[in-house]
Amino acid sequence: MLKRWQRLDRDDWLMRLGVLLLALWLAVTLMLPLGTLLIKSFRDADGAWAGLGNYITYFATPSLTQSLWNSLWTSTLITALVLPLAYVYAYALTRTAMLGKTVFKALALIPILAPSLLPAISLIYLFGNQGLLNSWMFGASIYGPIGIVISQVFYCFPHALMILVVALSMADARHYEAARVLGASPLRTFWTVTLPGSKYGLISAGFVVFTLAITDFGIAKVIGGRFNVLATDIFKQVIGQQNFEMGAVVGFVLLLPAVVAFGTDRWVQRRQVALLTARAVPLVPTRNASRDWGLWLFCALVAGAMLVMLGMAVWASLVTRWPYNLNLTLANYQFSDFDSEGWKAWRNSLSMAAWTAVLGTVIIVTGAYLLEKTRGFALVRGATQLMAMLSMAVPGLVLGLSYIFFFNAPGHPLGFIYGTLVILVVNSIAHFYTVGHITATTALKQLDSEFEAVSASLKVSLGRMFARVTVPVCMPAVLDISIYLFVNAMTTVSAVIFLYGSETKLAAVSIIHMDEAGFTAAAAAMAVVIVATSASVKLLHSLLTRHLMRTTQAWRAR
Repeated sequence: MLKRWQRLDRDDWLMRLGVLLLALWLAVTLMLPLGTLLIKSFRDADGAWAGLGNYITYFATPSLTQSLWNSLWTSTLITALVLPLAYVYAYALTRTAMLGKTVFKALALIPILAPSLLPAISLIYLFGNQGLLNSWMFGASIYGPIGIVISQVFYCFPHALMILVVALSMADARHYEAARVLGASPLRTFWTVTLPGSKYGLISAGFVVFTLAITDFGIAKVIGGRFNVLATDIFKQVIGQQNFEMGAVVGFVLLLPAVVAFGTDRWVQRRQVALLTARAVPLVPTRNASRDWGLWLFCALVAGAMLVMLGMAVWASLVTRWPYNLNLTLANYQFSDFDSEGWKAWRNSLSMAAWTAVLGTVIIVTGAYLLEKTRGFALVRGATQLMAMLSMAVPGLVLGLSYIFFFNAPGHPLGFIYGTLVILVVNSIAHFYTVGHITATTALKQLDSEFEAVSASLKVSLGRMFARVTVPVCMPAVLDISIYLFVNAMTTVSAVIFLYGSETKLAAVSIIHMDEAGFTAAAAAMAVVIVATSASVKLLHSLLTRHLMRTTQAWRAR
């Protein structure tokens, strides 16, 4: 044992220390807060141990269990609607020769740049009590499950689309050639070749959509009306009734289906087999006029619906007084007239998103490198890897609520960050950690271990190797992580609704408050500002990525 430890050089010690620090970070920002939330759910209002009493009360309260059922069936319906829409759209983008695929893909990703509240606000202006197309509702109300389902379909669609585009992009042309030679019809080829080849992507997309739908707070808060779901129940218990113990119980009830969905998705992905072998022939879509134009029309309708949602929000933000005075004005962008923080809320969001992108990218990329390149130390690395993957399964509301109990506890050494911008940045990094970690790990796995061997033979430290070789080579992935963190931090609502202070109100939170106060046009204006900000930063990211690919990544092209 002594000899083995003696063989560890300075770099090995530093790498292991780095893994320990990463494990500590993930424990403090994720595991300990969740553990505190779990303990809180077993205590009463006086702090005494209550055992399962709170859970018994929860399941004995009809209104609360009805919320659980409402969340489950609406999320299932949303998933059932989104998957076929996204699958056909992804099929059109990857398996046809139709015109305008780049434009259609860009339009379909618009909802990612917007807070989830935007489609809900647009639907109110379209189909609300004084909506432009209210007569189309035939007496039904958009406030409730109908509005939630339509808004969630808009919000979840691009997330499913991105997964399915990847799944359908991988295909071996030999399978389709064999089906053609055997005389299989296009429909039979689809059922026997295309669908089985993309089933794992379809399953993963389904779990992602279900998790997004059941955990979202903003849509249900704006357009849910009296239709209660788990996400709004947590808010009512904590903010409305100050019943933190029951809020903790509802939080864990909400956490359970998200964890089950995440765990099942991980299990399904482990069963996936390689679709492309070394002898595979890439599938090149061929022209088929009837198919291409039919799918072009479908994509145009879906993309048009996306533009209508965004356009309605923009128009509503410019109308003087809906529906009595439709003259255009910028008065709704004078946010100080509708919210005490005014434009400060947007500046807070911009600062929080920027810090999340910068610090989060550094932590995630460095952490992934430590976990991938550290020799030995398997037990600690395995536990840290598990924590890094777990954050994807934790809903933002649950994580935010757990931060209240953990960081706001009396005598907590980090209690001074509660109510500041720091805790919002920490929460956002923890909430969106997993996707960035997977992206960084995937990029690092593409680097041969010979790089480290050569650096060791040349007596170059791993730190210098990381800064001079690894980061520049992985720069496209690093930029992707940073823009992912920025956009999500800019648009998130549920993760921060419990954590902002009097000086750190965010733009997404301001939307909820203005909508509650009846200033729906101003709320739409703030949502439009968030979209414009996210789109601008995304454009800068694209330009920077293109510049880097030309200047520092030229070696990638032959």
